[in-house]
Amino acid sequence: MTHQPLAGVTVADFSHVMAGPFASHILRLMGAKVIKIESPRGDQFRNYGSNRDFDGMSPAFIAANVGKKSIALDLKDEKDHETARRIVAKSDVLLENFRPGVIARLGLGYDAVRQLREDIVFCSVSGYGQDSPQRDWPAIDNIVQATSGMMMLSGAEGDPPVRIGFPIVDTLTGQTAAVAILGALFQRQQTGKGAYIDVSMIDASLSFMTSALTPYLVTGSPLRRLGNTGYSELPTAALFKTKDDRHVSLGVVQDNQFAALARKLRREDWLADERYSTADARRANFDAMHAELEQIFLTRAADEWERELSGEGIPCGKVRGVHEAADLGSADSLLDLDTDALPKGCTATVPNAGFRMEPGQPGTHEAPPRLDADREEILAWLDGND
Repeated sequence: MTHQPLAGVTVADFSHVMAGPFASHILRLMGAKVIKIESPRGDQFRNYGSNRDFDGMSPAFIAANVGKKSIALDLKDEKDHETARRIVAKSDVLLENFRPGVIARLGLGYDAVRQLREDIVFCSVSGYGQDSPQRDWPAIDNIVQATSGMMMLSGAEGDPPVRIGFPIVDTLTGQTAAVAILGALFQRQQTGKGAYIDVSMIDASLSFMTSALTPYLVTGSPLRRLGNTGYSELPTAALFKTKDDRHVSLGVVQDNQFAALARKLRREDWLADERYSTADARRANFDAMHAELEQIFLTRAADEWERELSGEGIPCGKVRGVHEAADLGSADSLLDLDTDALPKGCTATVPNAGFRMEPGQPGTHEAPPRLDADREEILAWLDGND
């Protein structure tokens, strides 16, 4: 890797499971040194899932811990606690996601840590924030999907709540924390002062859902649940079955796109039809427009529709499984990791940070660490022997 933007930044990472580790994961991909401070039992995500062959290095753990250094410390043990303090004193960032109040009871709260390093950037990640009425409520991804209103955005009107099929709250909260930490580090360059950051899963989720929440805040009316129809509520921004029993998602929301679609499908008559000639008319006649499109899309395979419509500047994408979508990534979008910690025949590949940058390309080929694998290296660093 070339010189990366966070080279020289050290993160003391006391977080576990997903939201906190994903924040430090992003920082690591941008070059930060991340010291993962685990309990003697290790991050519980190491053994996550039903396949015991991956214990110690589960796919869920790999997804958010590449290239970090691990040391196992019992923070209630005096000697280990002192080692943790020494790590924090040499770090730029402290990241934690214990229940609110726990890190302070362990003697490593913000006020205590500032005595070790005055300009520390201290980031706490929790379910509902450090001082909210719900601060003591336990929270994991699917819980906050429920309490944030997220589960009532997917599906159609009248459907039961629908969980988004991956831990979106964990990852968006981690990404929010990473952005906040970057902002605090930049601020420190200007002011010389550290910062305390309080990131809650609920606040991060509400921010992430701005396109759904803001219309309610402005109008007083919540959005309708639209199923597989897009935000525009147009029948031309919806899901359609194709000849090969696959599906495509059409995203025609602009008038010029609708005109191009009509010409491509040899249905120029739509442009003069008062039921379809304007976006408002198409919304008012949603079912009729949608039914016509359904019949047309059944005449060809999904690959053909995707290729030909996209080639004409008409937004159209084939619905893929994640096993197919991985092939669409740009160069360097996936990282092959060097590891022998997996069962024979398995390889470790993870997504990169989600962007490309030159100079300063994100990424690493270093695998996640085994529990306590870097103890000697970290102790040597504390003694100035790095």
